[in-house]
Amino acid sequence: MYKLLTTEERAKRAEFTTVHGTVQTPVFMNVGTAAAIKGAVSTEDLKELGCQIQLSNTYHLHVRPGDEVVKRLGGLHKFMVWDRPILTDSGGFQVFSLASLRKIKEEGVYFNSHVDGRKIFMGPEQSMQIQSNLASTIAMAFDECPSSLADRDYVQQSVDRTTRWLIRCKDEMDRLNRLEETINKEQMLFGINQGAIFPDIRIEHAKRISELDLPGYSIGGLAVGEPNEVMYDILDRVVPHLPQNKPTYLMGVGTPKDILEGVERGVDFFDCVYPSRNGRHGHLYTNHGTVRLLNAQYELDDSPIEEGCDCPACRHYSRAYIRHLLKAKEMLGMRLCVMHNLYFYNKMMEEIRDAIDNGCFATYKKEKLEKISEQ
Repeated sequence: MYKLLTTEERAKRAEFTTVHGTVQTPVFMNVGTAAAIKGAVSTEDLKELGCQIQLSNTYHLHVRPGDEVVKRLGGLHKFMVWDRPILTDSGGFQVFSLASLRKIKEEGVYFNSHVDGRKIFMGPEQSMQIQSNLASTIAMAFDECPSSLADRDYVQQSVDRTTRWLIRCKDEMDRLNRLEETINKEQMLFGINQGAIFPDIRIEHAKRISELDLPGYSIGGLAVGEPNEVMYDILDRVVPHLPQNKPTYLMGVGTPKDILEGVERGVDFFDCVYPSRNGRHGHLYTNHGTVRLLNAQYELDDSPIEEGCDCPACRHYSRAYIRHLLKAKEMLGMRLCVMHNLYFYNKMMEEIRDAIDNGCFATYKKEKLEKISEQ
């Protein structure tokens, strides 16, 4: 259930109640692709870092260890020892990212596994069955993410097929949630808006999928190479055509700036690999710009990554020490950097929620953007 608490212009502050707990929005979902955050970060760590909800990848878990294995072990929550909400994507993005390994047909998509080359078929029904086996809190509809460079005719055909797939997803999830052996009979389905960079196609698609009255809606196919201004323009046009009494999720976004711009346009949910991926390479987010810890200037720097930060890395360790760990290829260095970045993201979302609660988000956004662009 989605409860809108307050708004500031188009920015929304809400609570989203699920069978695995209530999520305060706007929220950043920490990305644990294969049921773990890369960088040796545990689920106990994530709670300390303020993580409310995790995201895992349907395709990757289907390939390894196998969704049937996860089901036999009690579902993803039990498997990864996480008692808060989990969102699983549908495998649809792999239709985009594994372009050289797949073939799209009306019934679904034929893949070659990126791990061992074996043939895999995934359609709407298979995606729902895999996600039901994983027993996530929120399942994403199976869709195609067309390239932002695709021509209009292809994008229109792709979006029409995605709509047909969404109806099949809904029917299959309704069936699965009624089965005796289903672990999570309260699993929710989010639909996905597509349309590349054609606003009229996206608007029409938003209207069509809104008629299905799903628990939530996502905007996919952005942040895949198009200029940021194009993404913001698409959000300006499309978000008003999605239900305002349901959560809106901008998939795969993004940088702190993109999150702030998304919140301003009415987005509730975000996810991105940036904090963990960049952290593993020593690129650290702070309120005074990005710190690139491998730079020589930090060799003798005994200050924390960011003064005043309360993350586990900043409370105990210096820039010089963490830089040494990274240079020495010690896993602890990656772990500390990832923890700092995840703390920064989750703390920023907390600040965003407080700012909307207090009616000062516009001021907060302006000041935050000035701070993070200092270096």
